[in-house]
Amino acid sequence: SPLSIKQLLDFGSENACERTSFAFLRQELPVRLANILKEIDILPDRLVNTSSVQLVKSWYIQSLMDLVEFHEKSPEDQKALSDFVDTLIKVRNRHHNVVPTMAQGIIEYKDGCTVDPVTNQNLQYFLDRFYMNRISTRMLMNQHILLFSDSQTGNPTHIGSIDPNCDVAAVVPDAFECSKMLCDQYYLTSPELKLTQVNGKSPGQPIHIVYVPSHLHHMLFELFKNAMRATVEHQENWPSLTPIEVTVVLGKEDLTIKISDRGGGVPLRIIDRLFSYTYSTAPTPVMDNSRNAPLAGFGYGLPI
Repeated sequence: SPLSIKQLLDFGSENACERTSFAFLRQELPVRLANILKEIDILPDRLVNTSSVQLVKSWYIQSLMDLVEFHEKSPEDQKALSDFVDTLIKVRNRHHNVVPTMAQGIIEYKDGCTVDPVTNQNLQYFLDRFYMNRISTRMLMNQHILLFSDSQTGNPTHIGSIDPNCDVAAVVPDAFECSKMLCDQYYLTSPELKLTQVNGKSPGQPIHIVYVPSHLHHMLFELFKNAMRATVEHQENWPSLTPIEVTVVLGKEDLTIKISDRGGGVPLRIIDRLFSYTYSTAPTPVMDNSRNAPLAGFGYGLPI
């Protein structure tokens, strides 16, 4: 069942009823998890049998089993409502590393065999659906947790994870600093940020939109990582690094964020592969249990 941000916003701000949300999610979430499990099962055997994909599959099966237990519970049972929130938190935490683990599975699959164009196209189709499924289920779970959890950890000005007044110019530097910290860790240097805002609707005013700040942050973070890596590697022998320029423009119909760097550009011969999950311009990263995230190499940054 597709839901818009407006529907989530209206539900959370006007008539946020925990029982209604519980009744919807106990039906909706298992269906979404079961559907993606069926799609995993029809992937190439060599991919399904990689240790990483098997791990992801086990997480989804366990989460499905956890959620199905609430199918017969009454929305009027306060303990069931409380247990449901706890289960959603457990499921969300369990799925924390789904994206890099699935990406590692793709790397293992590529290392073991040659991926032909048809298989690559099928993988692209599956991974688009898989990651969209993860984003949407995580969004639904987060909304319920933030609205109805006893521990009030959310921002009081937000409706769940949605900010009705998201300050774009505040999210951009925050995402930039996160990328900069990672870049400094790998290269011991990093470029600076040059930010420009143009508000076409209300000239001179800050740009605010209704959005999920964490989603915007993630998209910018991935793009900044690419821009910083290209800048540092291309300008290795330059006296100083040129800044990464960001222009945020709010028009009457939409918001545009333009990120410009002087990192040497992309060769025409690889343009078509840039948004493929099976391609990366960076060396294959090594997965470990540390908290140090790789700067690049998993192949999911641009497609997601």
